[in-house]
Order: sequence, then structure tokens, then C-alpha cells
Amino acid sequence: MGKRVVKILRADQWRTLRDEGRFDGSDADLRDGFIHLSLPEQVEGTLQRHFADRHDLWLVSFDADTLGDALRWEPSRGGALFPHLYGPLTLDRVVDAAPLARA
Repeated sequence: MGKRVVKILRADQWRTLRDEGRFDGSDADLRDGFIHLSLPEQVEGTLQRHFADRHDLWLVSFDADTLGDALRWEPSRGGALFPHLYGPLTLDRVVDAAPLARA
């Protein structure tokens, strides 16, 4: 397995992916034209910045190699490279999904 990338989803968004087999993105993803993903080590910063008041979250993991050319590494937050997916997330590419426990 290659490098893992993750998507933080609200519980309702995870249900959409699970039940419909695809997720086309959050409001922010749709606005920006790609699905915002993170590396596992970037999750804490993403949680603090975008999900500070949410507790109904799921962490969904993907093998970056299976996402193909639709996955691009682009600078964000102070120049750090973040994975951005130019296409939907599909259930068949999910490696792992679990409720996100927060302290």
C-alpha cells in the first residue's frame, strides 16, 4: 500500500459515501473545485482550523496510489503540500473509516 491520505467527514457525509458509493464534496470542496484531503500528520491542524466545534466526525482513509491523476499535491497553509482530489471520493477506494475520537 502506498501513502495514505484522509478525509474528515461529518457523519451525514460519511453516510452519503457509504450508502451512495460516492461523495462529491463538502460545500468548501465544491466551492474550491476539489476535495480537500490531508496526510495523517496534517489531521490535527485541519481539525483545529475547520472542525473545532464538531464532534460528529469520521476519518476516512484512502491509498493515494489508487486515486490516480485526479490527486494533486498543492501548497496550502504556509506552503505545506496538501492532497487535493479533482473528482469524487468513491467507496471502493476506502481503506479504512472510523469515528474520529476527540479529546
